[in-house]
Amino acid sequence: MSATLDTVSLLADRINALEESSTLAMTKKARELAAQGHKVISLSVGEPDFKTPQHICEAAKKAIDDGFHGYSPVAGYPDLRKAIADKFKRDNNIDWKPENIVVSTGAKHSLANVIQVLINPGDEVIIFSPYWVSYSEMVKLAEGKAVVVDGSFENNFKVTPEQFEAAITERTKIVMYASPNNPTGSIYSEAELRAIGEVVARHENVYVLADEIYEYINFTPEGHFSIGSIPEIAERVITVNGVAKGFAMTGWRIGYIGAAKWIADGVEKLQGQVTSGTNSIAQKATVAALTGPLEPSMEMTKAYHRRRDLVVKLLKEVPHFRTNVPEGAFYAFPDISYYYGKSDGTTTIENSDDFALWLLNKAFVATVAGSGFGAPNCLRISTAASDESLVEAIQRIKEAVATLK
Repeated sequence: MSATLDTVSLLADRINALEESSTLAMTKKARELAAQGHKVISLSVGEPDFKTPQHICEAAKKAIDDGFHGYSPVAGYPDLRKAIADKFKRDNNIDWKPENIVVSTGAKHSLANVIQVLINPGDEVIIFSPYWVSYSEMVKLAEGKAVVVDGSFENNFKVTPEQFEAAITERTKIVMYASPNNPTGSIYSEAELRAIGEVVARHENVYVLADEIYEYINFTPEGHFSIGSIPEIAERVITVNGVAKGFAMTGWRIGYIGAAKWIADGVEKLQGQVTSGTNSIAQKATVAALTGPLEPSMEMTKAYHRRRDLVVKLLKEVPHFRTNVPEGAFYAFPDISYYYGKSDGTTTIENSDDFALWLLNKAFVATVAGSGFGAPNCLRISTAASDESLVEAIQRIKEAVATLK
């Protein structure tokens, strides 16, 4: 049977209702152009361009030699759960025991698990925007309602406590956000998170889903602060993290949560019916990551910081781009809305999707439209690339937009 509208209709409604991941879609198009022989510079994917540190790789090799070839416990190996609990105490001032930890196949899996476990049809999930592309779709899959609250450009894309509280209703079950943020690189300070925590404390049925996957990639003097360390709301905070970004371990697919035991038990129950325990070798490598030296991660962060400075400087030289200064992660998120309605004589730019696709076809630079992140006036540019690639890419962007009139 050929793929027609009739066959599409055979798919479950929940799948037809989902949007395709805009980051993965753009990466796919960039690869197609590269396969045709074009020199594409891909700044679309959120992936470190560093190799996994050697001591972590050696731990994986040892795990293979030591015979860790079988199924792992659903919630993760005991030594890994302990290492994660120790990490929470060391880095985040969060007191969880191993029984409060569940290891999953990437932080994306961890987030999806929590939403499936806590959300009933019609429950509301407040999402601080701009947000990572999958948040709203995960809520949709759980038959919840995403309530998007926009952080303004003028406030460095951050939502205020007043905005948050105004969005709470009797159906609100979760508020979720990422800090450091993907796509903006913005970071909620300790003072800002304590103020948000005060709002949560006043609403006893609201839970916090804190995505801290970019924790180590932080350029601020004060460093990272975890909302889960606030005692008054600690039992209602689910902290999600993983090793993909801070340890350059995207392909190892290890994420984890720290949460109240009843939530952790629910996630373990769900995971036991869907995926069971995650990759055994990757788990042993993660023990080495979390208990070993952090110097490699800090060196990567220094490189991302330097690239941030380079990219912000170059983007400010692109006419009519408005660019904030990211405080962490490895993205820039310029407002490119000046060019809406402009044309190069062949293509008219109406929105960020048009702009990103036009830029790929015109300049062979892959970025991601801000629309998928809840910010239709912006464009996400990954800075996880070499200095040479970043300089060349932004020069191409500068030359391309000069053709828009």
